[in-house]
Amino acid sequence: MIRKILLMALAAVFLLSSMGTAVAAVPNTVEDKLATIETDTYGNVQTGALVDRINKLEKDYDGIHRSGSMLSRVNALYDEVYTNSTKPSTLAQLNAIEWNVSHAVSMEAADSRIVDLETKLNGKTGTGTYRSRINALSSLAFGAKTVPLSLITVPKNTLVKIALVTPINSKNIKVGDTVKYQVAEDVVVDGHLVFAKGLPGEGVVTKVKHAANFGRNAEVEVDFKQTKSIDGTYVDTFIGDEAKKEMKQLAMAAGASLAGIVLLGPVGIIAGAFVNGKNIDLPEGTEIYIQTKADTSLYGVQAAQ
Repeated sequence: MIRKILLMALAAVFLLSSMGTAVAAVPNTVEDKLATIETDTYGNVQTGALVDRINKLEKDYDGIHRSGSMLSRVNALYDEVYTNSTKPSTLAQLNAIEWNVSHAVSMEAADSRIVDLETKLNGKTGTGTYRSRINALSSLAFGAKTVPLSLITVPKNTLVKIALVTPINSKNIKVGDTVKYQVAEDVVVDGHLVFAKGLPGEGVVTKVKHAANFGRNAEVEVDFKQTKSIDGTYVDTFIGDEAKKEMKQLAMAAGASLAGIVLLGPVGIIAGAFVNGKNIDLPEGTEIYIQTKADTSLYGVQAAQ
């Protein structure tokens, strides 16, 4: 009986599968890029004329106004915040500082995160541009204005443990719904932190089949398509064979008794998989494994030895 419960629960978990090959869509219009930067910076899209919004971001990040077209100015801002090329991006630096201080990364907007870090380290909010304030925080956290990030390769099929932020319930979820989640544990590759606890990820529901008569169980498929790394890059992820193997091993370890299932609680791999008969009910905090789809170059933080 216990074995049957375990197998049924595992079947439910494995239906949360990543079948697609979707990648994070990079915004390409002035307005879309501006909205993306504003959301990650202030927590929401700003209002007003586009030029005024660009001016505000430039002033807040660098204290200057760039010349050129609106597109070139927004592209420069976007690269500064997100792009890791010759050096880590602003977001990568902020993530590294926050992890160094708290060993977790917040899902809040950059402005709030900077204020929280300043208050925690100095007891007061700093002044100046985001760049100067981040440099000051880096000096406090790492002893240098430059955050110690190194470019490394994260291998294909690297496992990432995640926790659901959006509950999954087959009774009320529908195809196309967004499923948000967070990295549940740090992932270290070659001595460098590449996925930090608390970093966000986002999936989409691709199939819902409701429970029916004659023993037909509910089914839910979720494409866990993109997970943010420490350097701010969204990495393609999915539930593949390695992730399923890891979940199966955890289920077997917990399956020595029925109590083992219950002890996993609302954040367990199996707990909550079947509630109210044969409906799938995975509450917020449910932990599962996903894996990277391909070898990926990322900036990582030197992990403590």
